[in-house]
Amino acid sequence: MADRVRISPRHRRMLTVLLRKHLSDTEVWAYGSRVNGRAHDGSDLDLVLRGPGLEEIPSERLMDLEDAIRESTIPFLVEARDWARVPGRFRQEIEREHVVFVTVPACGG
Repeated sequence: MADRVRISPRHRRMLTVLLRKHLSDTEVWAYGSRVNGRAHDGSDLDLVLRGPGLEEIPSERLMDLEDAIRESTIPFLVEARDWARVPGRFRQEIEREHVVFVTVPACGG
């Protein structure tokens, strides 16, 4: 559950809005120190972006998201990686200890 991610509710809301705006069809997992309890206030937030069909997310969309995060008032570095571009061994590490941060909204209704 996203509550396990060590960031303030305000910053969680801001980041969720940006993710849904730029990658509304993408599930987002958090992993790393802000999930495993070893974070401090200056720790970055590690995210992996799982696009539709786990296919590569177009670079332009990734850059737009990165720009939006950089221009926001979120006071820590957000490292967002495309799942399709992450090496297999690193995927296994992420799968072992992650939290679903943003789910893809249900279609219809």
